[in-house]
Amino acid sequence: MAIRKIMHIDEEKCIGCGLCTKGCAESAIKIINGKAKLISENLCDGLGNCIGHCPVGAIQIIEREADEFDEEAAAKHLESLDKNQTSQAHGHGGGCPGSRAMAISRNEKPKASTAVSIGDIEIKIKPQLSQWPVQLMLVPERATYFDGKELLVTADCVPFAYPNYHLDLLKDKSVVIGCPKLDDVNYYVEKLTNIILNNDITGVTVAHMEVPCCNGIVMAVNEAVRRSRKNIEINRVKILIDGERER
Repeated sequence: MAIRKIMHIDEEKCIGCGLCTKGCAESAIKIINGKAKLISENLCDGLGNCIGHCPVGAIQIIEREADEFDEEAAAKHLESLDKNQTSQAHGHGGGCPGSRAMAISRNEKPKASTAVSIGDIEIKIKPQLSQWPVQLMLVPERATYFDGKELLVTADCVPFAYPNYHLDLLKDKSVVIGCPKLDDVNYYVEKLTNIILNNDITGVTVAHMEVPCCNGIVMAVNEAVRRSRKNIEINRVKILIDGERER
């Protein structure tokens, strides 16, 4: 053993999203019981590439006594992973099945729909979600489902307050959701900037509630578009607490 730099995970902060796994070239991080774990000291090179992928600041590089980094052991570890495990460790699944990035195809006759009955008339509403995940902290910064679409940035109360969310706002768009009051708006700005830079986004709609704290997500979108230096139009939609859309 020697005193060297090695990654450290604060398990109390860790939310188990698995995003850190894509920054680890040696696949030394694994989600175990809902928390990120360093599976072996000799697999960690101490460079800290995983740090920037953590949305909650749960990872840092510290100096302590630890096994030396073993490049040969790391290579053998990667070889031992099957193709699917290797894919997940580098972000195609984020180490957590619930945050695996995927596009959702929509047929003319979807397998599921929401039925609304008005007297003897039943209205079926087709779901319009075309991707997973949707939470801004979990979506990848580069995904094919962003390309050629308008990006809908939604304050997470909007779909609950606005009954026509799927057909009026979500249809034909990619989407990310978040709460500017509960989360770090600076992180939102950085993440949205990277999404706009790394994908062929045709426009941005930001949907927010009328409450003052919700203006934070509007600010984040405006700043992200400014930083991207792309000529992208921003459409702002305000939803009132009573469920109406402000005209």
